[in-house]
Amino acid sequence: MKLLEGKTAIITGASRGIGKGIAEAFAAHGANVAFTYSSSAESAKILEDELNTLGIKAKAYQSNAADFNESQKLVDDVLTDFGAIDILVNNAGITKDNLLMRMTEDDFDKVIEVNLKSVFNMIKAVQRTMLKQRKGSIINMSSVVGVKGNAGQTNYAASKAGIIGFSKSVALELGSRNIRSNVVAPGFIETEMTAKLDENTVKAWRDAIPLKRGGTPEDIANVCVFLASDLSAYVTGQTIHVDGGMLT
Repeated sequence: MKLLEGKTAIITGASRGIGKGIAEAFAAHGANVAFTYSSSAESAKILEDELNTLGIKAKAYQSNAADFNESQKLVDDVLTDFGAIDILVNNAGITKDNLLMRMTEDDFDKVIEVNLKSVFNMIKAVQRTMLKQRKGSIINMSSVVGVKGNAGQTNYAASKAGIIGFSKSVALELGSRNIRSNVVAPGFIETEMTAKLDENTVKAWRDAIPLKRGGTPEDIANVCVFLASDLSAYVTGQTIHVDGGMLT
């Protein structure tokens, strides 16, 4: 059963990692997928081709979600190319980790801009379309770090905690128009970024997780499929922790 048949989704930052996993799962469930990338044009093209073999329409757009005008243009382009936007997944994000005493103002500003302001930019851009349609599902990617904090990540934690508050407010504002806004808070997810970490560090992390393993992009994507689909028609303003029990 294809849960997203006939729906169109925008996913930001989807050329690799969690975003790529979400794009693949959405396409497998019948959604048309418009996704953005910042610099990895080659990976984006490979993903676009791969998704198009699944019998849906997929297109990659180079766009910076942290830029207000680029976000507006992206949404206009997607509407021209696809005709509708039913689902928005705000997944674009960066880290610039450092202890507060060593963190520069630029490291703080950049992370807030890419991780948090992008959510404002993209929701602002799709809002009019979703209001007109009187339906829509918005999924914002936070993090376990946005809920419990983490030393060396004050900027990242602040941006991801901000997403939760922003998302709840959007749920309250847009609920009467059948537009839902939810948050997914991943724990330790194993992607090409974590593959570069020291094996002992990774083992220590896995051992501290009740389910004794790191998550996969598919683990996150499956929850996003639920939130994007009509199965979650009565779920809004929620933060779903997909962390193997880290915060239990």
